[in-house]
Amino acid sequence: MRLERIRYENFRNHRFASFEPSEGINLIYGRNGSGKTSILEGIHYCALTRGFVSGSDSECLLFSTDYFLLESSFQAESGRDLSVKITYTKEREKLLTVNNSDIKPFSGHIGRIPCITFSPNEMIIVNGAPAERRRFIDSAISQTDRRYLDDLIAYRRVLQQRNALLVQIAEKKSHQNGMLALWTENLSTLAASIVYTRVRFLNQFFSRFRELFSQLSLNEEPSILYRSSLGTLSGDLSVEELFLGFMKKFQDSEAFESMRAQTMSGPHRDDLLFYINGREIKKYASQGQLRTFLIALKLAQHHYFHETTGEKPLSLFDDIFSELDELRIADIFTILEKCGQSIITVTENIEKNNVTAFPLESLKCKKEH
Repeated sequence: MRLERIRYENFRNHRFASFEPSEGINLIYGRNGSGKTSILEGIHYCALTRGFVSGSDSECLLFSTDYFLLESSFQAESGRDLSVKITYTKEREKLLTVNNSDIKPFSGHIGRIPCITFSPNEMIIVNGAPAERRRFIDSAISQTDRRYLDDLIAYRRVLQQRNALLVQIAEKKSHQNGMLALWTENLSTLAASIVYTRVRFLNQFFSRFRELFSQLSLNEEPSILYRSSLGTLSGDLSVEELFLGFMKKFQDSEAFESMRAQTMSGPHRDDLLFYINGREIKKYASQGQLRTFLIALKLAQHHYFHETTGEKPLSLFDDIFSELDELRIADIFTILEKCGQSIITVTENIEKNNVTAFPLESLKCKKEH
C-alpha cells in the first residue's frame, strides 16, 4: 500500500499542508514540536479513521477553528486506487468518504489501508497496563481478519448487556437468572472465538518476530505468552474446548460476579507477557531493550500483514531512532528497504542512499492548493 498524496486543512498545527512521499523510505525532519507527528497522524486518520496520538477528534482541530479536512490518495499493490476524505466539525462530527462514497460505520473501512505505527507513546505496549497489549493484538488482527473485528464489536455489546444485568441483580432489581445464563452463553461463544484467534495469531506471528528481534538484539532470546482468564494458553485448545472452559469459568464465578456487578473473566481481561532470556521485560528490561522489543513487534506486524494479505502495509514511524545507536539504526534501515513505503520523523536529516528526505517546512502551504 502506498500513499500518493495527502492534503491537510486546519489539522492540529497545520493551517494548510500537503505531502507527496516517494515509494520507499521517507524522512520528515524538523525541530521538536514543529508538527512532524501531526503529518503522520493525518495519514493514520485516513487509514484507520482515528489518530494514534489522541483518541479525540476535537483535539485535532487547529486552535480557534471549527473544522478540519484531510484528503488523500492511496494505491494498492494490485493497482487499485483509493481516495479517502475525512471531515470533522463540532456540529456534524466526523464524516468518512472513500472513493466518493460515505462509509458508516467506520469499522467498514478497517483493513482497506493496512498501516502500522511506532511512536514513543506506544512504549506503554511493552511496559504499561494489559489493556495496551490487548489493543495492540486487536488492532493487528482486525486489519487482516474482518470476522475477528465483528466478534470484538459483538463481544463488547454482549459484555455491556451482561454487566447491566449483573448490576440489576446486585441491586436486587432483577432475578432473571435465566436471562443471565443466555448472556453468559453468548459471551462464552464470542470469547472462545476471540481467544482462539488471538492464540493462533501469536503462533504464526512469533517466528517472524523472533527472527527480526535477533537482527536487532544479539544474544537475547525473546518469548511471548498469552495469559487468559483460563490460564496461560498455547495453540492446543479448540474453539469448542475454549467455549466449555469459559462457560465453566462464568458459572463458577456467577455468585461473585453478581456481588461485584461486573464480568470478571474473558478476553477483555487477558494479557500478553513479554520476556527476554526468561525474564519479564516489564520488570527487568532496560529502556533500550524495551524500545527494541517494541520495534521488533511492529516490524513483525508488517511482515505478518504482507504474508497474510499479499499487501505491504504503510509504515508510520515517529521518532523511532531516538535512544538507538548507529548500528541498530542501520539494521532498521536495512529491514525497511524491503518493507515498501515507510514515513519516518526525525529531528535532523539522515543522509542515506535510497532515502527521500523532506524538511517539514517544505510541506506547509500558505494557502489551499
